[in-house]
Amino acid sequence: MSKWVYTPNCKIPEDQSLPDGIKRYAAVVQYDGSAFCGFQKQKHSPSVQAELERALSYVANSPLVLSCAGRTDSAVHASHQVVHFDSEADRTGRNWIKGANSQLPDSISLVWADQVAAVFHARFSATARTYRYVIAASEARPGIFSQAVTWVKYPLNAAAMQLACTHLLGEQDFSAFRGAGCQSLSPFRNVTSANIYQHGQLLVFEVTANAFVLHMVRNMIGSLMEVGFGRQEPGWIKKLLAEGDRCKSAATAAPNGLYLVDVRYPDKLGIPNLPRGPLFLPDQLSHNS
Repeated sequence: MSKWVYTPNCKIPEDQSLPDGIKRYAAVVQYDGSAFCGFQKQKHSPSVQAELERALSYVANSPLVLSCAGRTDSAVHASHQVVHFDSEADRTGRNWIKGANSQLPDSISLVWADQVAAVFHARFSATARTYRYVIAASEARPGIFSQAVTWVKYPLNAAAMQLACTHLLGEQDFSAFRGAGCQSLSPFRNVTSANIYQHGQLLVFEVTANAFVLHMVRNMIGSLMEVGFGRQEPGWIKKLLAEGDRCKSAATAAPNGLYLVDVRYPDKLGIPNLPRGPLFLPDQLSHNS
Protein backbone atom coordinates (compact mmCIF):
# COMPACT_ATOMS: atom_id res chain seq x y z
CA MET A 1 0.00 0.00 0.00
CA SER A 2 1.45 3.37 -0.99
CA LYS A 3 2.31 5.87 1.75
CA TRP A 4 2.56 8.79 -0.66
CA VAL A 5 0.64 11.82 0.68
CA TYR A 6 0.20 15.08 -1.23
CA THR A 7 -0.05 18.45 0.52
CA PRO A 8 -1.31 21.24 -1.78
CA ASN A 9 0.70 24.37 -2.48
CA CYS A 10 -0.70 27.81 -1.75
CA LYS A 11 -0.06 29.03 -5.30
CA ILE A 12 -1.12 27.23 -8.44
CA PRO A 13 1.01 27.73 -11.57
CA GLU A 14 -0.85 27.69 -14.86
CA ASP A 15 1.12 24.64 -16.01
CA GLN A 16 0.57 22.66 -12.80
CA SER A 17 1.14 18.95 -13.19
CA LEU A 18 1.08 16.02 -10.79
CA PRO A 19 3.57 13.19 -10.32
CA ASP A 20 3.13 10.25 -12.68
CA GLY A 21 0.19 8.09 -11.71
CA ILE A 22 -1.40 10.71 -9.43
CA LYS A 23 -4.88 11.99 -10.24
CA ARG A 24 -6.71 14.99 -8.80
CA TYR A 25 -10.28 14.50 -7.67
CA ALA A 26 -12.92 16.97 -6.50
CA ALA A 27 -16.06 16.39 -4.47
CA VAL A 28 -19.09 18.33 -3.24
CA VAL A 29 -19.88 17.63 0.40
CA GLN A 30 -22.85 18.32 2.66
CA TYR A 31 -22.64 18.29 6.45
CA ASP A 32 -24.41 19.16 9.65
CA GLY A 33 -21.68 20.93 11.60
CA SER A 34 -23.34 20.68 15.02
CA ALA A 35 -21.00 17.99 16.38
CA PHE A 36 -17.78 19.30 14.84
CA CYS A 37 -15.21 21.94 15.79
CA GLY A 38 -15.42 23.18 12.21
CA PHE A 39 -14.15 21.92 8.89
CA GLN A 40 -10.43 22.14 9.62
CA LYS A 41 -8.71 19.26 11.36
CA GLN A 42 -7.93 19.91 15.03
CA LYS A 43 -6.10 17.83 17.65
CA HIS A 44 -8.60 18.47 20.41
CA SER A 45 -12.00 17.97 18.72
CA PRO A 46 -13.71 16.05 15.89
CA SER A 47 -13.68 17.85 12.55
CA VAL A 48 -15.30 17.42 9.15
CA GLN A 49 -11.89 17.26 7.46
CA ALA A 50 -10.70 14.39 9.67
CA GLU A 51 -13.83 12.35 8.96
CA LEU A 52 -13.59 12.95 5.21
CA GLU A 53 -9.90 12.09 5.04
CA ARG A 54 -10.49 8.89 7.00
CA ALA A 55 -13.36 7.81 4.72
CA LEU A 56 -11.68 8.78 1.44
CA SER A 57 -8.41 7.13 2.48
CA TYR A 58 -10.39 3.94 3.06
CA VAL A 59 -11.71 4.09 -0.51
CA ALA A 60 -8.26 4.92 -1.92
CA ASN A 61 -6.59 2.23 0.19
CA SER A 62 -3.94 4.87 0.88
CA PRO A 63 -3.69 7.96 3.12
CA LEU A 64 -4.62 11.26 1.54
CA VAL A 65 -4.96 14.92 2.47
CA LEU A 66 -7.69 17.21 1.17
CA SER A 67 -8.26 20.94 0.76
CA CYS A 68 -11.58 22.77 0.93
CA ALA A 69 -13.19 25.87 -0.58
CA GLY A 70 -13.77 27.48 2.82
CA ARG A 71 -12.96 26.46 6.39
CA THR A 72 -16.33 26.73 8.11
CA ASP A 73 -16.37 27.41 11.86
CA SER A 74 -17.51 25.23 14.73
CA ALA A 75 -21.20 24.21 14.41
CA VAL A 76 -21.54 25.82 10.95
CA HIS A 77 -23.16 23.69 8.22
CA ALA A 78 -22.67 23.24 4.48
CA SER A 79 -24.94 22.09 1.67
CA HIS A 80 -22.25 22.75 -0.97
CA GLN A 81 -18.71 22.52 0.36
CA VAL A 82 -16.11 21.71 -2.30
CA VAL A 83 -12.93 19.72 -1.61
CA HIS A 84 -10.11 18.32 -3.70
CA PHE A 85 -7.56 15.60 -3.07
CA ASP A 86 -4.88 13.69 -4.98
CA SER A 87 -4.58 9.93 -5.15
CA GLU A 88 -2.99 7.09 -7.10
CA ALA A 89 -6.31 5.24 -6.84
CA ASP A 90 -8.28 4.84 -10.07
CA ARG A 91 -11.88 5.36 -8.91
CA THR A 92 -15.04 6.67 -10.57
CA GLY A 93 -17.10 9.41 -8.97
CA ARG A 94 -19.66 6.78 -8.01
CA ASN A 95 -16.94 4.72 -6.32
CA TRP A 96 -15.81 7.68 -4.21
CA ILE A 97 -19.38 8.62 -3.25
CA LYS A 98 -20.64 5.17 -2.32
CA GLY A 99 -17.42 4.09 -0.64
CA ALA A 100 -16.88 7.26 1.40
CA ASN A 101 -20.52 7.56 2.44
CA SER A 102 -20.44 3.99 3.76
CA GLN A 103 -17.69 5.12 6.17
CA LEU A 104 -18.93 8.60 7.06
CA PRO A 105 -21.24 9.50 9.95
CA ASP A 106 -24.83 10.35 9.04
CA SER A 107 -24.04 14.06 9.43
CA ILE A 108 -21.61 14.11 6.45
CA SER A 109 -22.31 13.06 2.86
CA LEU A 110 -20.56 13.26 -0.51
CA VAL A 111 -23.12 14.26 -3.14
CA TRP A 112 -20.81 14.55 -6.18
CA ALA A 113 -17.25 13.50 -7.06
CA ASP A 114 -15.13 13.21 -10.19
CA GLN A 115 -11.59 13.50 -11.54
CA VAL A 116 -10.61 17.10 -12.39
CA ALA A 117 -7.70 18.89 -14.04
CA ALA A 118 -4.46 19.14 -12.07
CA VAL A 119 -4.77 22.94 -12.08
CA PHE A 120 -8.00 22.82 -10.05
CA HIS A 121 -7.81 23.95 -6.43
CA ALA A 122 -10.92 23.95 -4.24
CA ARG A 123 -9.99 27.21 -2.55
CA PHE A 124 -7.86 29.21 -4.97
CA SER A 125 -9.81 28.38 -8.14
CA ALA A 126 -13.11 29.59 -6.64
CA THR A 127 -14.53 32.85 -7.99
CA ALA A 128 -17.45 33.29 -5.56
CA ARG A 129 -18.97 31.81 -2.43
CA THR A 130 -22.54 32.06 -1.15
CA TYR A 131 -23.77 31.66 2.42
CA ARG A 132 -27.29 31.53 3.81
CA TYR A 133 -28.13 32.38 7.40
CA VAL A 134 -31.48 31.00 8.56
CA ILE A 135 -33.47 32.60 11.40
CA ALA A 136 -36.65 31.46 13.13
CA ALA A 137 -38.29 34.43 14.83
CA SER A 138 -40.99 33.21 17.21
CA GLU A 139 -42.06 33.63 20.82
CA ALA A 140 -41.42 29.95 21.55
CA ARG A 141 -38.21 28.22 20.52
CA PRO A 142 -38.56 25.65 17.72
CA GLY A 143 -38.55 22.02 18.83
CA ILE A 144 -37.60 20.76 15.36
CA PHE A 145 -34.44 21.89 13.57
CA SER A 146 -33.17 23.49 16.77
CA GLN A 147 -29.56 23.07 15.56
CA ALA A 148 -30.41 23.97 11.96
CA VAL A 149 -31.65 27.53 12.52
CA THR A 150 -30.95 30.44 14.84
CA TRP A 151 -33.89 31.29 17.07
CA VAL A 152 -34.80 34.81 18.14
CA LYS A 153 -37.87 35.48 20.27
CA TYR A 154 -38.71 38.93 18.87
CA PRO A 155 -40.06 39.82 15.40
CA LEU A 156 -37.68 41.20 12.78
CA ASN A 157 -38.38 43.98 10.28
CA ALA A 158 -37.28 42.30 7.03
CA ALA A 159 -37.80 45.47 4.96
CA ALA A 160 -35.44 47.49 7.18
CA MET A 161 -32.86 44.69 7.07
CA GLN A 162 -33.10 44.55 3.26
CA LEU A 163 -32.47 48.29 3.06
CA ALA A 164 -29.46 47.89 5.35
CA CYS A 165 -28.11 45.14 3.05
CA THR A 166 -27.60 47.67 0.25
CA HIS A 167 -24.70 49.17 2.23
CA LEU A 168 -22.85 45.84 2.15
CA LEU A 169 -22.54 45.75 -1.64
CA GLY A 170 -19.36 46.37 -3.57
CA GLU A 171 -15.67 46.03 -2.86
CA GLN A 172 -14.86 47.64 0.46
CA ASP A 173 -13.10 47.30 3.80
CA PHE A 174 -14.99 44.86 6.04
CA SER A 175 -12.92 45.44 9.19
CA ALA A 176 -16.15 46.25 11.05
CA PHE A 177 -17.26 42.64 10.54
CA ARG A 178 -13.88 40.92 10.75
CA GLY A 179 -13.14 38.43 13.52
CA ALA A 180 -10.20 39.21 15.81
CA GLY A 181 -8.28 36.07 14.84
CA CYS A 182 -8.49 36.66 11.09
CA GLN A 183 -5.24 35.81 9.28
CA SER A 184 -6.17 37.35 5.94
CA LEU A 185 -3.69 39.91 4.64
CA SER A 186 -6.49 42.28 3.59
CA PRO A 187 -9.91 43.20 5.04
CA PHE A 188 -11.22 44.10 1.57
CA ARG A 189 -13.84 41.83 0.00
CA ASN A 190 -16.27 42.25 -2.90
CA VAL A 191 -19.90 41.50 -1.99
CA THR A 192 -21.91 41.07 -5.17
CA SER A 193 -25.27 40.18 -3.63
CA ALA A 194 -26.87 40.56 -0.18
CA ASN A 195 -30.57 39.98 0.43
CA ILE A 196 -33.13 39.20 3.12
CA TYR A 197 -35.87 36.71 2.21
CA GLN A 198 -38.99 35.69 4.11
CA HIS A 199 -39.63 31.99 3.47
CA GLY A 200 -42.66 30.81 5.39
CA GLN A 201 -41.82 31.21 9.08
CA LEU A 202 -38.11 31.57 8.33
CA LEU A 203 -36.05 34.67 7.59
CA VAL A 204 -33.03 34.00 5.37
CA PHE A 205 -30.00 36.23 4.80
CA GLU A 206 -28.22 35.25 1.56
CA VAL A 207 -24.88 36.82 0.68
CA THR A 208 -22.40 36.22 -2.15
CA ALA A 209 -18.83 37.52 -2.30
CA ASN A 210 -15.52 36.67 -3.88
CA ALA A 211 -14.37 35.58 -0.40
CA PHE A 212 -15.08 36.29 3.28
CA VAL A 213 -12.96 37.33 6.24
CA LEU A 214 -13.22 35.47 9.54
CA HIS A 215 -16.77 35.45 11.01
CA MET A 216 -17.84 38.01 8.38
CA VAL A 217 -21.30 36.59 7.68
CA ARG A 218 -22.16 36.00 11.35
CA ASN A 219 -20.95 39.50 12.26
CA MET A 220 -22.94 41.08 9.43
CA ILE A 221 -26.17 39.29 10.35
CA GLY A 222 -25.64 40.16 14.01
CA SER A 223 -25.69 43.84 13.08
CA LEU A 224 -28.50 43.40 10.55
CA MET A 225 -30.63 41.87 13.31
CA GLU A 226 -30.07 44.99 15.41
CA VAL A 227 -31.67 46.88 12.52
CA GLY A 228 -34.44 44.28 12.29
CA PHE A 229 -35.23 44.65 15.98
CA GLY A 230 -35.53 48.43 15.50
CA ARG A 231 -32.55 49.22 17.73
CA GLN A 232 -30.62 50.78 14.84
CA GLU A 233 -31.48 52.48 11.55
CA PRO A 234 -30.50 50.85 8.22
CA GLY A 235 -27.85 53.54 7.66
CA TRP A 236 -26.00 52.31 10.75
CA ILE A 237 -24.45 49.56 8.63
CA LYS A 238 -22.89 52.17 6.32
CA LYS A 239 -21.51 54.02 9.35
CA LEU A 240 -20.00 50.83 10.78
CA LEU A 241 -18.25 50.07 7.50
CA ALA A 242 -16.87 53.60 7.24
CA GLU A 243 -15.48 53.52 10.79
CA GLY A 244 -14.04 50.03 10.43
CA ASP A 245 -14.19 49.31 14.17
CA ARG A 246 -15.29 45.78 15.06
CA CYS A 247 -15.99 46.88 18.64
CA LYS A 248 -18.81 49.16 17.46
CA SER A 249 -20.78 46.52 15.53
CA ALA A 250 -23.07 43.92 17.09
CA ALA A 251 -22.11 40.64 18.71
CA THR A 252 -21.32 37.67 16.48
CA ALA A 253 -24.49 35.73 15.66
CA ALA A 254 -24.81 32.07 16.63
CA PRO A 255 -23.22 29.56 14.21
CA ASN A 256 -26.07 27.05 13.91
CA GLY A 257 -28.08 29.10 11.39
CA LEU A 258 -25.18 29.46 8.94
CA TYR A 259 -24.73 27.37 5.76
CA LEU A 260 -22.15 27.42 2.99
CA VAL A 261 -24.53 26.83 0.08
CA ASP A 262 -22.59 27.49 -3.13
CA VAL A 263 -19.04 27.80 -4.46
CA ARG A 264 -18.55 28.92 -8.05
CA TYR A 265 -15.71 28.10 -10.42
CA PRO A 266 -14.96 28.79 -14.10
CA ASP A 267 -17.10 26.45 -16.21
CA LYS A 268 -14.06 24.85 -17.81
CA LEU A 269 -13.11 23.25 -14.47
CA GLY A 270 -16.23 21.06 -14.53
CA ILE A 271 -17.59 21.57 -11.01
CA PRO A 272 -21.42 21.28 -11.16
CA ASN A 273 -23.81 23.99 -10.01
CA LEU A 274 -26.06 22.03 -7.64
CA PRO A 275 -29.17 23.34 -5.80
CA ARG A 276 -28.11 25.66 -3.02
CA GLY A 277 -30.06 24.17 -0.15
CA PRO A 278 -30.20 23.27 2.62
CA LEU A 279 -32.95 20.78 1.81
CA PHE A 280 -35.71 22.72 3.57
CA LEU A 281 -35.08 25.79 1.37
CA PRO A 282 -35.54 26.14 -2.41
CA ASP A 283 -32.61 26.68 -4.74
CA GLN A 284 -33.83 30.19 -5.61
CA LEU A 285 -35.41 32.29 -2.89
CA SER A 286 -38.02 34.95 -3.65
CA HIS A 287 -39.02 38.12 -1.83
CA ASN A 288 -42.63 36.94 -2.35
CA SER A 289 -42.13 33.55 -0.61
